Amino acid sequence: MEAREMRAGIYWVGAVDWDRRLFDALIPLPDGTSYNSYLIQGSEKTVLIDTVDPKMQDVLTNHLNQLEIGKIDYLILNHAEQDHSGTTPRLLTEYPETKVITNPRCKDMLIDLLMIPEKKFITIEEKETLSLGNRTLEFIYTPWVHWPETMSTYLREEKILFTCDFFGSHLATTNLFATDEWEAIQAAKRYFAEIMMPFRTSIQNNLKKLNNYAIDIIAPSHGPVYDKPESIIKAYSSWVFDAPRNIVVLPYTSMHGSTHKMVAYLVEALARRGVTVKQFDLTATDSGKLAMALVDAGTVVFGTPTVLAGAHPNAVYAAFLTNALRPKLKFTSIIGSYGWGSRTVEQITALLSSLKAEMLEPVLCKGFPRETDFQALDNLAATIADKHKENGFTD
Repeated sequence: MEAREMRAGIYWVGAVDWDRRLFDALIPLPDGTSYNSYLIQGSEKTVLIDTVDPKMQDVLTNHLNQLEIGKIDYLILNHAEQDHSGTTPRLLTEYPETKVITNPRCKDMLIDLLMIPEKKFITIEEKETLSLGNRTLEFIYTPWVHWPETMSTYLREEKILFTCDFFGSHLATTNLFATDEWEAIQAAKRYFAEIMMPFRTSIQNNLKKLNNYAIDIIAPSHGPVYDKPESIIKAYSSWVFDAPRNIVVLPYTSMHGSTHKMVAYLVEALARRGVTVKQFDLTATDSGKLAMALVDAGTVVFGTPTVLAGAHPNAVYAAFLTNALRPKLKFTSIIGSYGWGSRTVEQITALLSSLKAEMLEPVLCKGFPRETDFQALDNLAATIADKHKENGFTD
């Protein structure tokens, strides 16, 4: 793809990575991703905001060459992570007069990660401005989206907010702007669930801070640009401010059918009581979809057989992931079977130590579930439905 003009003298010069399928050796990328870099030409100064992943550095430099950019006065780095900063060493070689602008904490991280010489940096403080002549940039500290040093850059005259990972999405597309709103928001929700959800409180504070700015365009570092930013701001506000919904997420594994029988029964029992269930077979589940389901859930129930006196490793991973992502759910429970003994409840409970959630009475059965076990599952379903109603969780 060629460089794309967003507004007069403002260009997208990033790279689309259609084929990448895993991020941080952890996060599935079913739709690829992009690394967005932006060039702003003022009447006196030229600025590049963020770079691209090092493996795509030729794409960025080719875009700059297409635009016949002979000089870059400043490189603004909103975030130190290498998918946005990693091409900095090459750019500083090709444009040796360029100064790197960032906040003090990001500067220290960039020196550690990329060994950029300290003399190349100019550090800025919250709400400090930079004149490009006929254009003015303002720097807004937006920490913990998703690293402690992250910030955003606001172009006052055009009312464009460059947010780096904040409001981003892993979505490879030929469209510069978010033309398919549903697709863009779903990709952004997945990105939020996998990366941003543990930092909900920080995001709440950052959203409140942005209320002080008129924003016509949100330009993140991954995924499409929002020229109708209300949709993504509304979505983020819902994800971090709204109460959990009347939803149970049920990740499970079954080896010989006993746990699966319990899962199927509980799903039906919850559905009869008006509770929405999202069921995930952990032998085949995309972890990103599981994370997305947790964004709005009121309860998570882990279904697991017993393996070597503990939970199945798939269930252990699901519990670890849930604990790490820290969704806003309020209740948890465990169901499953065992042969002769089990420490499943103690193990899963210990793995959920970061959640501010009540553990509802687990249901474990010896061997295949019997009538008393099904009654216990009915009781669990009733308890969940009652808890959701008491807390005002709606569909």
